[in-house]
Amino acid sequence: MLTEYKTVAGYGEDYIVIERSRFIGYAQRVTTEEEAVAFIAMIKKKHWDATHNCSAFVIGENDQIQRSSDDGEPSGTAGKPILECIKKNGVKDTVVVVTRYFGGIKLGAGGLVRAYTAGTVAALKAAKIVVHTLHQAISVTVDYTWWGKVENELRIGEYRVSGTDFTDKVTAHVLIPEGGQDAFVERFTDLTNGQAQIVLGEKEYVEVPVEAVGDESGE
Repeated sequence: MLTEYKTVAGYGEDYIVIERSRFIGYAQRVTTEEEAVAFIAMIKKKHWDATHNCSAFVIGENDQIQRSSDDGEPSGTAGKPILECIKKNGVKDTVVVVTRYFGGIKLGAGGLVRAYTAGTVAALKAAKIVVHTLHQAISVTVDYTWWGKVENELRIGEYRVSGTDFTDKVTAHVLIPEGGQDAFVERFTDLTNGQAQIVLGEKEYVEVPVEAVGDESGE
């Protein structure tokens, strides 16, 4: 599993107007090629009257699935810039469609590349890029006599607590960034004089927003 990776938070759409042509960018998180193809088909159906519905997607931990389509635009002026913009922003498991309604002014090859890149940036910004950071789930179970110390340490240490169970004992469920679990176990073992029952659970990703989306031209 990757320690961290970027993707989009979910669905997003936005548009730009360049030389009277309207470019509508759509982005969506997908995990399979079938989902990406279905999303592209949905946008094409929605904009059946558009001049072009160009697209690209990147799927997989190692970006092993990559596809792009110029959908009638000159070769390399639409699908490739969309794909390159996705990749240069480091975004995985993402599909982007940029729909164009021609405004009567030809943009030329360079202008098309810039326009479809800008449409992709608009889509990614609307969808909001997030970082998925790998965390280790850990449960810490103590008697109530130790809970005050444990709770205080969790609070001042700003640990990510996903939940707390109060039964005959107290169990705190904590998510620790990958690589930090040994130090955590040592710290809470020492804190409770070895009285805490500490169990490692599954690894999972925690989602954190990313502010910037790069405007990569793909040229």
